[in-house]
Amino acid sequence: MGRPRSLTFEDLTALSAAIAAALETGEVDGVVITQGTDTIEETAFLLDLYHGHERPVVVTGAMRNPTLPGADGPANLHAAVLAAADPVLRGVGCLVVLGDEIHSAWTVRKSHTTSPAAFTSPTCGPIARIAENRVRMAGGLPTRGPLVGAPDREARVGLYTVTLGDDGALLDLWDANCDGLVVAAFGVGHVPERLVEGLTKLASRIPVILASRIGNGPVLSDTYGFPGSEKDLLGRGLIGAGDPGPYQARLLLQALLAQGADGATVRETFTTASAR
Repeated sequence: MGRPRSLTFEDLTALSAAIAAALETGEVDGVVITQGTDTIEETAFLLDLYHGHERPVVVTGAMRNPTLPGADGPANLHAAVLAAADPVLRGVGCLVVLGDEIHSAWTVRKSHTTSPAAFTSPTCGPIARIAENRVRMAGGLPTRGPLVGAPDREARVGLYTVTLGDDGALLDLWDANCDGLVVAAFGVGHVPERLVEGLTKLASRIPVILASRIGNGPVLSDTYGFPGSEKDLLGRGLIGAGDPGPYQARLLLQALLAQGADGATVRETFTTASAR
């Protein structure tokens, strides 16, 4: 694959089609994708949305390049091949394998810029590990997320990160410039009160997903009720992301809108995804 910082939705749609074609031959047990680690968690998540086969797709990379002592690329590639070929992982969708750990595409996060152990699943840990050249399960197989068909139109989805002192003026820039918006809010889904009016206006026109900028833990729905709280915002038409972080929520919303999903379908899909 190309440099991860420059990958496009078109690149990943074409890759997904190539994966499907390889699997449909019935001649392979799984597929391994290698790429730089910058966007592995996003690549894996989007591929999982498109992946309807039983045989797994495994994404891997390296945190240390071959010129450095202790380069981890060969070991990660070996572990990825073992994972892709093991029948115990059939039906789990797309996986990320680094450091002898196997993570679900829905839970994995890159949590450090340089550590060889950068990839973690903060909410639940890895689903399995590689030891003695075989897969050792850490628990039950994860439930698959929703499947989304290949895109048939362009869709632009924005990501707005809420920050201390935010006055909401930049929200106006998204109006009429995107087909959907993900809000990376404070904590369990809170924003400054100054943003409430602008978000309400946007949610009346396009799907607006309420996620947490923390990236670990769910957006709540009914705990806090002050203006700008999760209960207040959901009551104004925003859609709760549930467990997916803002980057994953953006990819799911983009995939849905690129398939022509309406607001009701978007809401139903996020609700179902949150109940996994």
